[in-house]
Amino acid sequence: MALQLYSYWRSSAAYRVRIALALKGLPYATIPKHLVRNGGEQLQADYLALNPEGRVPALADDGQVISQSLAICEYLEEQHPEPRLLPGSALDRAAIRAMAQLVACDIHPLNNLSVLGYLRREFGADDAGVNRWVAHWIQRGFAALEQRVRTTANDGRHCYGADVTLADVCLVPQMYNARRFKVDVSAYPTLVAICAHLEALPAFAAARPELQPDAESA
Repeated sequence: MALQLYSYWRSSAAYRVRIALALKGLPYATIPKHLVRNGGEQLQADYLALNPEGRVPALADDGQVISQSLAICEYLEEQHPEPRLLPGSALDRAAIRAMAQLVACDIHPLNNLSVLGYLRREFGADDAGVNRWVAHWIQRGFAALEQRVRTTANDGRHCYGADVTLADVCLVPQMYNARRFKVDVSAYPTLVAICAHLEALPAFAAARPELQPDAESA
């Protein structure tokens, strides 16, 4: 049975998984879940029966459903080891995971659609306030990641080493979010340069939000 990815075109977490699938050359079927329409299709009973978290992405493989983007990426890594997203020694892999989690655990959750909606509903935040919130957390996280990448052995085109790793898979979608919210990223030239290289690679290009079957006009 083909892999099935429950996804939303503009979800950066789903974007990570699309990149990983493309890098490993794995075919899959997209099952869109609109995060806003009808109160959020990810919160409807049929989807909650598959993924009680009520979030995307989720990956179905032969009837087994895996949630959480980094867990999915590591599952794909174990099932389909080449090309390696977590290469090298245990120390190398720990460093790569640290970069990936800086994005996926420190930056992204604070800018999740559900968090931004809560800010609007419960605290009366307007668009300007929401944008300031988003910019604060992205810039704080990117400042740390910029420093970490600068002090790590790499070729200037990847976050770690000379090949694509899980850190790169996480960086590109977060940079997409920064641009979407018009966050100033000029203070992070290393990250910007790495993204420019990565976004030109076929696997990253194919995973771009605007190319997905459920994409809408921004």
